[in-house]
Amino acid sequence: MSYDLAVWEGERPVGDRAAGRSFTELYDRYVDTEVEHPPTERIAAYVAALLERWCDVTEDVEDTSPWSTGPLIGEARGPLVYFPMRWSMAEEASNYAAALADSMGLVCFDPQQNRLRP
Repeated sequence: MSYDLAVWEGERPVGDRAAGRSFTELYDRYVDTEVEHPPTERIAAYVAALLERWCDVTEDVEDTSPWSTGPLIGEARGPLVYFPMRWSMAEEASNYAAALADSMGLVCFDPQQNRLRP
């Protein structure tokens, strides 16, 4: 079981419902498609910053990475990265990921709780 977060470029939606609609639209356009969308520069920088904190699961020999899939950049599509993390590390990793997104001017959305973060 994993815990997922979505982070994207753009204006922060007003309220959780609007954020849920934005996430669904971005997911449908960039993830649920056969068309390949390379990550934008800002999303790639965000993923790189996450990997400065914890290594990619593909390089994790000490079982310390919170990411459930790898390489993590493989979860990035255009202006969106939708990524899973291990449930056992979800609280710490999601808090860090949300704060990092905010510091980089990105939107963070928690699909499990249908709410904006932080």
